[in-house]
Amino acid sequence: MQKSQLRSYYLNKRKAIPTEEITIKSQQITELFFQSFDLSSIQNLHIFLPIIKQREIDTFLIIKYLQKNHSHIKIIVPKVVSGTSTMQHFVFDEKQLKENHWGILEPSGEDLVEIQPPEIDMVIVPLLIFDTQGNRVGYGKGFYDRFLQECGDKTLKIGVCLEEPINKIEDTNCFDVKLNFCVTPQKNYQF
Repeated sequence: MQKSQLRSYYLNKRKAIPTEEITIKSQQITELFFQSFDLSSIQNLHIFLPIIKQREIDTFLIIKYLQKNHSHIKIIVPKVVSGTSTMQHFVFDEKQLKENHWGILEPSGEDLVEIQPPEIDMVIVPLLIFDTQGNRVGYGKGFYDRFLQECGDKTLKIGVCLEEPINKIEDTNCFDVKLNFCVTPQKNYQF
């Protein structure tokens, strides 16, 4: 299937998932994430904040675990640059989050600490579906493909997905950045 068809199908499928199931799957993904990766050498970890109305994985579970058990890691979160398809990246501070006009929590305030993409060691990537080669379908705006191209070659790109992979996304292109791993409720896939 093509990305646009997959995007439409999986957005609709996700809307039908009960809230309790999203919570359970988020917990399973969080547990499997921490079982699968050695974070001892990670200094800067980038993670998206969940869009509740899109029924995304609750990444606050990962954030809370990192704060409690991996205090050496700086947690980095994105902020969309208004009027562009790009993002800035700031050190997470729960007290400085504000909802933007899309309903996404973002860093807001005067004394934010910005981190440049090449400084980031690991990125937890949002997606709707992925294939067995590590390609992903996101929301179609290209924010993450642009951002991931700016990261260093050694930056680990880890998707988190409520679904198991499909065989192949048919219309990938040279601008698509592949994942290194993808964690689902059932398994950690490596590419």
